This record gives sequence, C-alpha cells and structure tokens, in this order.
Amino acid sequence: MIKIAYHPVYAHPLPAGHRFPMLKYELIPAQLLHEGTIENSNLFAPELIEEAHIVSTHDANYWQQLKELTLPYQEQRRIGFPLDAQLVEREIRIAQGTIDGAIYAQQNGVAFNVAGGTHHAGSNWGEGFCLLNDQAIAANYLLNNDLAKRILIVDLDVHQGNGTAQIFEKEDRVFTFSMHGDKNFPFRKEKSDLDIPLPDGTNDQDFLHVLNEKLPSIIKKHQPDFVFYLAGVDVLESDKLGKLALSKAACKQRDQIVFEHCIKHSLPVQVSMGGGYSEDIKIIVDAHCNTFRTAFDLFS
Repeated sequence: MIKIAYHPVYAHPLPAGHRFPMLKYELIPAQLLHEGTIENSNLFAPELIEEAHIVSTHDANYWQQLKELTLPYQEQRRIGFPLDAQLVEREIRIAQGTIDGAIYAQQNGVAFNVAGGTHHAGSNWGEGFCLLNDQAIAANYLLNNDLAKRILIVDLDVHQGNGTAQIFEKEDRVFTFSMHGDKNFPFRKEKSDLDIPLPDGTNDQDFLHVLNEKLPSIIKKHQPDFVFYLAGVDVLESDKLGKLALSKAACKQRDQIVFEHCIKHSLPVQVSMGGGYSEDIKIIVDAHCNTFRTAFDLFS
C-alpha cells in the first residue's frame, strides 16, 4: 500500500491576493480520490513532530523563534508567509509526514507527502515559502536512527535547493543534486554536490537529456540506499515564476525517469511535491497528480 501524508492544516489560509497557490493542497488528494487513483486508506495524517528531530537539522534558536512567534519581521518577510501558530503547526506536521513517508517508502518502495519540498529553509533561516526543511529533517532522521547509510536528494524543482545544499554541505553521506533555473530564485545560491543550472527556456528534450545523463552516474558514484525526490511542477512553460519551457508530458516523463531508476536499483523513494505557480490552478493540480499516477502505475 502506497502511503501519502496529508492533513487539512496543509491548506493554510493566506491574505487575499497572495501569490502562493495554497488551494492545491486540498485539490490534489480530492482529485486523486475522485478519479480512483487512490483510496482513503492511502492517506495518513501526520502527527506533530518531536522537537529533537527539528533541532537535529535546524539551529535551536531559529526553531525557538518560530515556535514562540518571535522571528524578526525581516526574517518573516524573507519567508513570504505571515507567521502564526497554525503556520508553524503546518510546517511541523509536514516534516513529520516526510519522516513517516521515508519509513513507509522503505516498506513499500515509494511514499508521498502532498506538501513539503521546503528546500529553501537552511539550518538557521527560512525563505521562499519554506520555514523548515522537511526532506533534510527526514534524511537526518534516517541517518541518526541507522535506517539509511547513504542518501541521495534529487531536487527537480525549478528553484535551487539552497537550504538543503547548505544543511548538508559537510555531510558526505548525503548527496545533494539540484537541476534548476540558472537565472531564478534564489539569487544567492549555495553549492550542492551537483548543481545543473539551466538556461531560461530550457525545453523538454534538453531537460530530459540532462536528467537521463546525470542521474544514473550519480547513483553509480554515490551508491545511495535511500532517495528523496522533490518533484516541483514549476518547471512547466505555463509557470509564472519558472522561466523554463517544459510541457506537462515532459514533466510526467521526468517523474518516470526518477522512479524507474529507483526501481532498477531497489532504492526506496520519498516524494515531496515542491512548487508550482501556473496561472491556472488546474494545470498545477494535474501536473502534481501525474507524479502520483506515474508512481502508482510503476510501483503497484
């Protein structure tokens, strides 16, 4: 049974006109249930994470400021969300959902978090709609509990996983791989183990060629026993913030490539959904749902 982390708190209320498409977190599971791709039994609601798991990855003072809602205003602006208790609850449930998903993936091959992919959160900062780095927290959980020895983080969101790169810059057991828009946020990038900066307008053929070339060699070199996959759909040509030019079909093929390599090498994979900012929310939801559909076809 493929398990999917979802909680109603994921769809956090935002001020009118906010550019973040929070509604997608309600629509993705609703669509997957409606079409019969998943059943209610696939979904689980994550609990609140233990603080020890947070501070294994994030600076204790930064976490304290989040928890007590005392993060300085400029730091809140950098995140892009108004800070309140429900937002912090959302973030810690997302992080626990990714931990749980990693454990489920080891049992079933793959697991999902409807939200997550909060890769701009570094050890002592949040930015770009990210407060806590869910996949970094989960990766450290696996390492600290001897549940994995070598981890690969495949970040195919259009924005560089700067927070993830910074968190693991001195951790040889975690290989960070980011394919992203070169001239896109964050404008001060960190150094991943492998960064592939893509020019504006990168098309289907070029994107898939690079992924097909790089991913097998990374797996061969690093020899991971677990994979975290960040499957942002802001690579689409329709995306307001992306600057790349992928079709929805190529985005789905991207997911298939990642999953097929995980299956080939018997690598459990946890998937967090990452960004998507197309004007039409139906495009965002359908592209995210394609990631689930592809996994259910391949792993089921």
